[in-house]
Amino acid sequence: MASLHRGTLASMLCAFLSTACATQTATSAKPPTAEVRATAGTDVDDTVHRLMTKAQLPGLAVAIIEDGQVASLKAYGVRDVSQSAPLRTDTVMYGASLTKVVFTYLVLQLVDEGVLTLDTPIERYLKKPLPSYPKYADLAADPRWKQLTARMLLSHTAGFPNFRFLNPNGKLDFKFDPGTRYAYSGEGINLLQFVLEDAGLGLDVEQEMKRRIFERFGMRRTSMVWRDDFESNVVTGYDEHGTAQVHKRRESVRAAGSMDTTVEDYAKFLSALVRGEGLSARARAEMLTSQIAISTAHQFPTLLTETDARNQDLALSAGLGVVLFRGRAGPAYFKGGHDDWTDNFFLCLEQGRRCVLLLSNSVKGPQVFPALAEAILGPTDMPWRWEYNPPPAE
Repeated sequence: MASLHRGTLASMLCAFLSTACATQTATSAKPPTAEVRATAGTDVDDTVHRLMTKAQLPGLAVAIIEDGQVASLKAYGVRDVSQSAPLRTDTVMYGASLTKVVFTYLVLQLVDEGVLTLDTPIERYLKKPLPSYPKYADLAADPRWKQLTARMLLSHTAGFPNFRFLNPNGKLDFKFDPGTRYAYSGEGINLLQFVLEDAGLGLDVEQEMKRRIFERFGMRRTSMVWRDDFESNVVTGYDEHGTAQVHKRRESVRAAGSMDTTVEDYAKFLSALVRGEGLSARARAEMLTSQIAISTAHQFPTLLTETDARNQDLALSAGLGVVLFRGRAGPAYFKGGHDDWTDNFFLCLEQGRRCVLLLSNSVKGPQVFPALAEAILGPTDMPWRWEYNPPPAE
């Protein structure tokens, strides 16, 4: 289906919100307390229905984590409007940049094992100089690549654009000296994958992610590349006009964002992250320690120089793979992920080891994220104005 009129989408959505709501509670989770049941119950359902109808959002999957355990999993709306197919908690959705957090977890496991260190220049792990590889030949005249470390790449301080194709000439370059400022960069994450694989340590990132994380946490419908068994229960994505996009069958591993997952699976990973399972206390602390303050007014465009003094009030900063802040609910961290037909987001609070995970099959997801996150977690001072540009209505 190439396109869909907004009115059609709205009417079908309203028809299905009342019936197409798949609910599942994680079998491994502790029995929810009365407070959790209230948080995850009808009040939230009513809020979701109201917000989705207003935003004409086709599908939304929601996970709530309390005290490091999955307390609630629900899916609302449809995974495909034309088929009237309900979204379920085991429906495969595009993880987009939420992939980066899982990859960071893998890297920190390797740090725990002494396979690499965060502050060793990546050139020491390479079989030959980085510009000798065709993919990075653009850096031949700029020796700053020798300064790059895993810490810089994971904290988005490498100095790269988000992706090289955003440059008019399509070439990779440094926009600033490595380690001197924050600028979100998928190029940096993919470079670290390159270092781990054939160019350096000889690892297979796909297999390492599968063995160390997906299998360990029971993420049975999560993969870094497309699997044929996903076909019968996978989302269709929708842009801001309601135009449909068939889910991409990604055949190559990209640490910056090739992962397919489900709300059930990613909630398992997120609860493990909150508990620190699979990492040493030191490695988890590195992940959630400020690497550099973030002064820019918005995350995107990534090379924006406009600043916002409110960031300092919130101690907005880059962790490893996530962004940190401190609001009225205490220390918190978050990550978003999107493309032209997908928008995802999670927010975690250290106090109470609480999180909300939101996966949508439409770029309209951010229109419901702020109100829904507050309905579940309460006031947090989450800097929505920085995460999204323009910011969604709060």
